[in-house]
Amino acid sequence: MVASRLTYWAPVVLWAAGIFVLSSIPDLGTGLGTWDTVLRKLAHTAEYALLGGLIFRATRSAPAAVLLASAYAVTDEVHQAFVTGRHGSPLDWLIDTAGAVLGVALAARLSQ
Repeated sequence: MVASRLTYWAPVVLWAAGIFVLSSIPDLGTGLGTWDTVLRKLAHTAEYALLGGLIFRATRSAPAAVLLASAYAVTDEVHQAFVTGRHGSPLDWLIDTAGAVLGVALAARLSQ
């Protein structure tokens, strides 16, 4: 029982830790102007799509997976507010949550 839970939750914890590490980097700018912004927002979406999919795999509940991923996104944005050169953004939280919804929807579809 513990081993099977670990199998499902370890990837969630590891990916969330990866997001935390990336959020700790002071400046992830590429110097590409507008493309920099677009690429960073796509990265937010992809990070949280994967997180949402992993949480769905662990919980088998779409609403719970979206809620947990969105809640983690809030903590990520608060964390970024304390990192020099970064800032927490409600818009980024919405993008993160949209990514989680996409990831959960894909994971739910693939699990059918």
